[in-house]
Amino acid sequence: MKVHIVKNQVEGAAIAFDILKQKLAAGAQVLGLATGSSPIEFYKQIRESDLDFSEVTSVNLDEYVGLGEDSDQSYVYFMKEHLFNAKPFKENYLPNGLAADLDAELERYNAILENHPVDFQILGIGRNGHIGFNEPGASFDGIARVVDLAPSTIEANARFFENPEDVPKQAISMGIANILSAKTIVLMAYGQEKADAIKATVEGPVTEQVPASVLQNHEDVVLIIDESAASKLA
Repeated sequence: MKVHIVKNQVEGAAIAFDILKQKLAAGAQVLGLATGSSPIEFYKQIRESDLDFSEVTSVNLDEYVGLGEDSDQSYVYFMKEHLFNAKPFKENYLPNGLAADLDAELERYNAILENHPVDFQILGIGRNGHIGFNEPGASFDGIARVVDLAPSTIEANARFFENPEDVPKQAISMGIANILSAKTIVLMAYGQEKADAIKATVEGPVTEQVPASVLQNHEDVVLIIDESAASKLA
């Protein structure tokens, strides 16, 4: 696990962008993408670049159950606004949060993930150490499924919604096994509220109570964190 401590998101995004360019030059064809505040600057730098994604496929980590692209809080909307509208890909795959049959949707999405092995995966991390929406206690062997969001996750996401009661309580998420299958993983975290999760991820035991701690077992993980997020590291 390589750890880069940066001054701000702009500096962190530049490191992630350089890694992405290297992987694309080496033949990466499938990108695993994340939403949330951490990758926004990274996507901005991509939009402003001359990188061509016309032969690249993307798969996204997750989507809220009950939200579709017409909702400005859905992750498909987020991805279009921050990346896809400016940089067309060969294909973009996201879970369908409006699927009438969630079991069939999970079968569909797990097949997509199996048929499109990820070369470069972007991650954020929750305050409780979740990656994707794999909350504490999630199995390291898990594949894409419907998850019940932890109260702390719902609370953290409430800032994005006009009314806190509108925050979805469930999501479709890649499982930890799906995430770990990526060849390269880049996790970005900024802010003091992520410090405990980063310390547990980097220095704590590998435990399902801190889902991100499993990244210690992956052979190619890069953590990009600011000084606040790194403040509790030894």
